[in-house]
Amino acid sequence: MNQLERPTLRVGVVGAGRVGSVLGAALRAAGHEIVAVSAVSDASRERAATLLAGVPVREVPDVVSAADVVLLAVPDDAIGPLVSGLAAQGAWAGGRLAVHTSGLRGLDVLQPVVEAGGDAVVLHPVMTFTGAPGDVDRIVGTPIAVTASMGADLVADALALDLGGEPFRLADQDRATYHAALSHAANHLTTIVAQSGQLLRGIGVDDPARLLRPLLEAALENTLQRGDRALTGPVARGDVGTVSAHLQALRDQPDDIRRAYRALATATAARTAARRAMPAESVQPMLDLLTTEED
Repeated sequence: MNQLERPTLRVGVVGAGRVGSVLGAALRAAGHEIVAVSAVSDASRERAATLLAGVPVREVPDVVSAADVVLLAVPDDAIGPLVSGLAAQGAWAGGRLAVHTSGLRGLDVLQPVVEAGGDAVVLHPVMTFTGAPGDVDRIVGTPIAVTASMGADLVADALALDLGGEPFRLADQDRATYHAALSHAANHLTTIVAQSGQLLRGIGVDDPARLLRPLLEAALENTLQRGDRALTGPVARGDVGTVSAHLQALRDQPDDIRRAYRALATATAARTAARRAMPAESVQPMLDLLTTEED
């Protein structure tokens, strides 16, 4: 079915944050009508004005009542109370489709919608959002985790495709593991790179990105292709003396950097040892060094 054959949906966006404003803009670009948006903060109102120009800003109940499809782009912990509160007001009557975008929460928080005769869908694009117009183009080709209530699979896939993404099925019982994996990779990468940049700036490197970018790009590509076999460096080599020098150099650095280095080096040592890629005689001395508390 091509885009011209798909029905135009009346979509309401609850939450003009970094995600909601971008997904709303993508759905509008696909030919759907964004009938209303809720925006509370100045930043969200600005995003709505930029990405959803001309769309009226309304209170949440008014957004829901105006729409056939309600996109709930609010923080994870707010989804359940919001949906239940709207149900208590009878807002879901009439068979609406509710969509939330959490990576962690599943269909259970949308159960009041189903009980009111509607359908429930979870769409989680595997990307980070800045809330800038460029995000709309970045969604193209992005994997989108899809979970749908009974009978809503086809419309869920169609919405994911309209966003420009590539849908894949995700079972509710797997969501916590899925979300932990993505958060561990993306969020902790940001922390590690920021910490490394801080160390480099501390020794006078004005532009840490110039040093880190080629190294990180190569490491990421190698790891995506080869997994643990891409590991290099002193821990993987079993170079206890070098790692000891690192720990000594980090003694006066912020606590979060010291702890992160020790924890990740220990994990690296364990994974390397399990593959028998580290010299056998170095395994225990390395683990002892990394797990011994500082004086």
